[in-house]
Amino acid sequence: MEERLQKILSKCGIASRRKAEELILEGRVTVKGVVATLGMKADLEKDHIKVKGKLIRSSAARVYLMFNKPNKCITSMHDPEGRPTVRDFFKKLKANVFPAGRLDYNSEGLLILTNDGELVNAILHPKNKIPKTYLVKISGVLEDKDILKLERGIRLEDGVTAPAKIRKIKKTDKNSWVEITIYEGRKRQIRRMLEKVGHSVLKLKRIRINGLELGGLPLGAFRYLTAEEIKRLKKEVVG
Repeated sequence: MEERLQKILSKCGIASRRKAEELILEGRVTVKGVVATLGMKADLEKDHIKVKGKLIRSSAARVYLMFNKPNKCITSMHDPEGRPTVRDFFKKLKANVFPAGRLDYNSEGLLILTNDGELVNAILHPKNKIPKTYLVKISGVLEDKDILKLERGIRLEDGVTAPAKIRKIKKTDKNSWVEITIYEGRKRQIRRMLEKVGHSVLKLKRIRINGLELGGLPLGAFRYLTAEEIKRLKKEVVG
């Protein structure tokens, strides 16, 4: 059956649909020896489809991982500036996994990595409104009026944010900790939201994605999701 190339590449665990589009635009994908174009369709069972000269197949086993990303690490499989990436932690893993979402270079915590492109797309799609919860250390103490602004939605340069959930955790003389749950994935969103109400972020750690808990997984370590976790995650976002 013919499908769009970016969907085929995603299903085979080659890349997310967005990254697959980039590969096609860069001329790195061929179909029956012809350089592919965006929007082209193909049949994986009949057509020879190659990415960077390598023939792709649909038989790869699905892998689902939970990773505790450390600070000073790029959520990417390659960085042109030579900075550490999440790939560095999976060099011995045979499966070609990629992140379902991002965490800032200066942030740490829960990432889901998989070669299931359809699941990645479902997690990233804005319509699914996947809750992501962060433990955040900020300068000063959030006042109730600022919490209300954040919970209702706050205007940033790229538009008004969706309503968030805020919970105070603890405070010291100069700083405080809050738990924030958002339902979007804008670049540096939490940092920008808090800066808008006058607080800089000192530390940011993602602890939960759609009910999946980071728990006591050590920093820089990963584990395979359990069958129950995979089932629940797919039920929530894929159906």
